[in-house]
Amino acid sequence: MVTTNAVLYSRANKEGKYPLAIRITKDRKSSYVFIGEAINKNQWDKKAKKVKRNHPNSTRLNALISKKMTEINKTHLTSQLEEKDQSAQELHKIALARRQKNSFFIAADNYLSNLQLEGKYNRFVSDKPRIRRFKEFLKGKDVVFEDITVSLLKQFKAYLRGHHKVSERTAINYLIVIRTIFNEAIKSNIVEQKYYPFGKNKVQIKFPDSMKIGLSELEVKLLEDVNLLESPKLDHARNVWLISYYLAGVRVSDVFRLRWSDFLDGRLYYSMGKNSKAGSIKLFDGVVKILNYYKPSQKSPEDLVFPELKNIENFEDAFLVQRKISYATKNINKYLKQIAKLVGIDKKLTMHIARHTFGNLSGDRIPIQMLQKLYRHSDVTTTINYQKSFINQDTDDALESVLNGTINKGNASQK
Repeated sequence: MVTTNAVLYSRANKEGKYPLAIRITKDRKSSYVFIGEAINKNQWDKKAKKVKRNHPNSTRLNALISKKMTEINKTHLTSQLEEKDQSAQELHKIALARRQKNSFFIAADNYLSNLQLEGKYNRFVSDKPRIRRFKEFLKGKDVVFEDITVSLLKQFKAYLRGHHKVSERTAINYLIVIRTIFNEAIKSNIVEQKYYPFGKNKVQIKFPDSMKIGLSELEVKLLEDVNLLESPKLDHARNVWLISYYLAGVRVSDVFRLRWSDFLDGRLYYSMGKNSKAGSIKLFDGVVKILNYYKPSQKSPEDLVFPELKNIENFEDAFLVQRKISYATKNINKYLKQIAKLVGIDKKLTMHIARHTFGNLSGDRIPIQMLQKLYRHSDVTTTINYQKSFINQDTDDALESVLNGTINKGNASQK
């Protein structure tokens, strides 16, 4: 006969707390399944076999104990139905194997491996430390998907905001990684949908509005006019930035991938790397001038325009290509910062600001459907949400009408 009981293990851990466990007894031999939590001795009700209310998380811990008891009893019942005589140690191994199958961090390792295989370097390098931070929050312990509750995620978010002083947007990025891994686990039948902690009346993912600030026409002119010929690295960084801006804010990853074969009859023909949307853009004088600067005396149509990716032999290795782009972008941004200081631009100057600058200067001058084509957005809603940071005419006019009205009334009363 097999008996299972919730107990407080007799030996304390390094922190002086006692681990919660399920004791499995069969034929007077006992084995323990630890549930990954420990409490003080005075927080355990030995008679009722549960955590006392004087523990701040007593409800969650008692629910966890109950769930583990159910899992172990279900394992034993299954073995009886299959007429297998299993020892307490064997039952322990089965329960442990099921826990490992539901392990969040095993699934997280698989997720990261898949990102590498798919060549998604940027997501890999940003998501890996976010997973590591979640493990840090759990004090290095593993966690099964069923234990990732709304309460636990709220505690994790509070930990990020309070202990690591991250912004709301950054904290949301951490939760998105957990949500992504959870979704993949559901698709793989590792965890049931009913344990999903995200969505309505649970943990909701909502990004706060962020300000997008681009350069003014005067600031762009400062970049265009400054003489940087004696500083080739600064000059190159300025040229890459201007090409991005002149081509309606094309992303830096696409700038580095440009080949001479992409330019025909005064137009650029290319497919955007992010969503593979194809299109063409007319080349104006600024672009032609920069291209002529880089144009070699003899070139193959398949040669890259810019040097950042020229040493890559295998462009099929997407992970390597993304890594090279990331390193190159960091270098370009470093030199752009120096240029901004040199010409007196107080705003942050990076490659991504080229896209914001085009958005800022286009403002509400260009119809939103045309901007959608220029940005290569799949959905016009994306364009609207992106562009709203740069359309200020209505609010400016409204504010001016109030202030001018107040001033005029004040002048009239003085007369």
